[in-house]
Amino acid sequence: MLEVKHISWTTPDGGQVLRDVSLTVPDGGLTVITGPNGGGKTTLAKVIAGLERPDSGEIFLDGAPISALDVTERARAGISFAFQQPVRFKGFTVKHLLELAAGKELTEKQVCYLLSRVGLCGKEYMDRQADASLSGGESKRIEIAGVLARQSKLSVFDEPEAGIDLWSFQNLIRVFEEERERRRGTLLIISHQERILRIADEIVVIAQGMVQRQGAAEKLLPELVGSGGSCPGCGKREADFR
Repeated sequence: MLEVKHISWTTPDGGQVLRDVSLTVPDGGLTVITGPNGGGKTTLAKVIAGLERPDSGEIFLDGAPISALDVTERARAGISFAFQQPVRFKGFTVKHLLELAAGKELTEKQVCYLLSRVGLCGKEYMDRQADASLSGGESKRIEIAGVLARQSKLSVFDEPEAGIDLWSFQNLIRVFEEERERRRGTLLIISHQERILRIADEIVVIAQGMVQRQGAAEKLLPELVGSGGSCPGCGKREADFR
């Protein structure tokens, strides 16, 4: 279980982004953090992953304090992070990148399986360079395959739907549903897409740097989704993906 207690974070120029944020991410489920743009969702995800250091507060993973750990140490402790805009790796093949994520050598069959789960042909992609020759959507799917390869205690996805096409988005939903059903680790997703909210077990609403609400998705979803099919203030509708 992930516990975030009284986290605050301020930009170098003094703008406060997170204000005394506390929340719990239950084990083995799918929790979605949602809310308006600029509310602090991505910053919180980076603080959890160790990419940003908070001004105050504590973070615990399975009861152990991890606030003092850097991003590499948190990865070893069991936290994976998928960026909204994936990092490109010049000089690395896709297969090598997946092996680094998995922490071991992978057979061709294993690479094909991982890539097929995100809608890519393994034989076509495994020997390609993981650099700027890949499109944004391809890089996003490969990064998600890398997170799946790690089988972490906690996998954090920052707006995984950003920059991908309709088919990829539908496939992504299926991947998250499968991972949730298998209960292979805990999923924490930053998103304001209704279809992702609908597969959540737990929803956390963050706005103006504070947790506004947290609870079971079946309770909160009807309050968040209006007649237009969108999370109020989020600006992205379900209809945009039809």
